Amino acid sequence: MIQITQQRAKCIGCNACVEAAAYRWRISRKDGKCTLIGAKEKRGFYTVTVHEHELEDNLLAARNCPVNIIKVLISK
Repeated sequence: MIQITQQRAKCIGCNACVEAAAYRWRISRKDGKCTLIGAKEKRGFYTVTVHEHELEDNLLAARNCPVNIIKVLISK
């Protein structure tokens, strides 16, 4: 199981995650921040569980995030 978490309030809207995985990320027209598609919000953290084929792209999104607010957790 792969879980992606984003702390959206700290997003600066740089678009790095969208460039890495456009099917999972997009820029909001409302506030210019990146949105994790399909995620549920809980206490300021947005989380979604994804399939294994999304792992590499989202690891790249996490690495490229200049404010380090994307985490990719891999569990069995």
